[in-house]
Amino acid sequence: MFQHILIPVDGSETSMQAVAKGAALAKIFGSRVTVMYVVDPYPFTGVGADFAYGQAQYLSAATAEANTALDAAKAAVQQAGVESVTSLVGEGHAIHDGIVRAVESTGADLIVMGSHGRRGLEKLVLGSVTQRVLGAAHIPVLVVRA
Repeated sequence: MFQHILIPVDGSETSMQAVAKGAALAKIFGSRVTVMYVVDPYPFTGVGADFAYGQAQYLSAATAEANTALDAAKAAVQQAGVESVTSLVGEGHAIHDGIVRAVESTGADLIVMGSHGRRGLEKLVLGSVTQRVLGAAHIPVLVVRA
């Protein structure tokens, strides 16, 4: 049914739960899997000496964090018995835009992603990447709740 599953990760336990669900689906359908991490190439890094990072240092740290999360996700998918798994570091000022662009570039026909289940003021302040992906994606999205 699904040929190619895209699983966005952020290194959290919630995203790893989505990886497990996505890998199980991929095993059942014989799907290819792409695990991805979105890095904001131009973030607001804060004010003051404690938060002042140079662009090169930030990108180095962000890429290292992405690779750590992707390595864990890729290993989990492979341990579930899925042979065709690739990883991708995407870029986007808004994470949901990076995910939607990855759908187009990879040809994925399903997104499996976690939701932290934030509510109230926390959701208002932090936003919801999952909610934005649901509104922007033109393919099915399976949301795995924390």
